[in-house]
Amino acid sequence: MFTGIVTDIGEVLSVTAQADDLHRVKIACRYPRAGIADGASIACSGVCLTVVEAAEQGGRTWFAADAGAETLRVTTAGTWRQGSRINLERALKIGDELGGHLVSGHVDGLAELLARDDLTDMAKLVFRAPPGLARFIAQKGSVALDGVSLTVNEVADETFSVLIIPHTLRVTTLGELHPGRRVNLEVDQMARYAARLMEGR
Repeated sequence: MFTGIVTDIGEVLSVTAQADDLHRVKIACRYPRAGIADGASIACSGVCLTVVEAAEQGGRTWFAADAGAETLRVTTAGTWRQGSRINLERALKIGDELGGHLVSGHVDGLAELLARDDLTDMAKLVFRAPPGLARFIAQKGSVALDGVSLTVNEVADETFSVLIIPHTLRVTTLGELHPGRRVNLEVDQMARYAARLMEGR
């Protein structure tokens, strides 16, 4: 489990095809090497990946994780290349502050950025949700975009907007987005369960 509060921006060092449907991704980060154990979960732009190897090189920590067929198909992981910048978050520990909202790291689909309006002290981003996911997005509700916990500002059919404050623009990759880019979308779990309960009735 995660909270959608990004704690580092990692850099992809390499992507190696282990097979047609399996990529090993090596990511540099600022986390202490001693704190990364094999089998640990790290959210990489909202995608929960399992550490399979970690080390230090040139005074810099790196870890490797495998992205399987479903992850490559449903998320942006299939587009990561050397030099790609990705939002990182370590798994939530019991007793940690829940600063965002509960995020599983299981991406539901890709949202496309339709428009960006850079305002005086923030940016307004308008996205189109994938078919079938828009019903889980509500005004004042929560979404995770590339692993960042955000509050939905407005909703209209399959589009929704979020307002990004300067701090978030600075410490995440959202400030680098431009129209046409796609991001990993995870809808609020509570919305998904509520919809399922309504279907049951």
